[in-house]
Amino acid sequence: MRKDFQSAAILSVIILIFMIVVPSFIIKAIPVRATDEKENDGIEVQEDNYISLSGTDTIKVYITKEDKVVEVPIEEYVKGVVSGEMPAGFEVEALKAQSVATRTYVAAKRGRPCDIAKGGDVCDTTHCQVYIGKEERITKWEDKGQEYWDKISKSVDETKGKVLAYNKELVQYPQFFSTSSGKTENSKDVFSSDLPYLVSTESTGEEEVAPRFNGELKLDINKFVETINAKFQDAKLTVNNLSEQINVISRSDAGGIKEIKVGGATLRGLDFRLAIGLNSTNFQYTISNDEIIFETKGYGHGVGMSQWGANVMAKNGSDYSSILKHYYTGIDLEELKFNE
Repeated sequence: MRKDFQSAAILSVIILIFMIVVPSFIIKAIPVRATDEKENDGIEVQEDNYISLSGTDTIKVYITKEDKVVEVPIEEYVKGVVSGEMPAGFEVEALKAQSVATRTYVAAKRGRPCDIAKGGDVCDTTHCQVYIGKEERITKWEDKGQEYWDKISKSVDETKGKVLAYNKELVQYPQFFSTSSGKTENSKDVFSSDLPYLVSTESTGEEEVAPRFNGELKLDINKFVETINAKFQDAKLTVNNLSEQINVISRSDAGGIKEIKVGGATLRGLDFRLAIGLNSTNFQYTISNDEIIFETKGYGHGVGMSQWGANVMAKNGSDYSSILKHYYTGIDLEELKFNE
């Protein structure tokens, strides 16, 4: 009897081994397909060269002058933005580069909506991206309206779904601007955020073609002092000995002013630029009689893709992928898909 019991016990152990241990080895031996999925405010990033965005392929746009939110298919929204943000006379490859940057921007806004869009994802102003509807845009172009719209539509359609990604994640800040000073800015030097895909790079040829490469602003000294003191309480500027009260503390590699001391206030170059309406932070100034004269290079914040630089590259034979990879360091182009 005891022998039979022992035999039964041994048999039970053997059965348990086959039920538990052996399957575990089999499971470990089965190859598992890595998807490397990550979630970021509704955005899933996958290894298969696409980015999955939760929701439908429409975007909610706040139309400022009508004070209402409308739903627009993302690809149509991209056309409206490209038509509002880049000259339609630009090269097709430059327009394609703008299309991808624009699409990337609005995809990122799905996860962090505009705070003045009144329930929308984006507004239609420079606070986000300038969006103009098809009919309005065609009307404003007058005789070339349909021709230009068709050109932009073709550029957007030929990049359909393409977005910028860095380390398999959707680029959150695909910055772009009008005209560089010959070199773009590091994001940390302008916005204080150190983003690896927004680093300074050469942007040549704009000095020969961009209408706003060089700029000049003349301000009455009294007006300048009044403006600065009104915006920055610590400044306490006076008209007398004004030149001794302005001191450039540091410049970026691209030549833009990072910090400037004005009276008792130490300011970011960006804040100073916006306060008095300069074309860029890359400036020199002189004080003559009752005027302060600023001479600038470039137009815009200087971070990311220079639109005029992109057009120069396109004219020289670069395709949109090469343009984007030049201005956004280390990025890849991925496909945007919607997970409804």
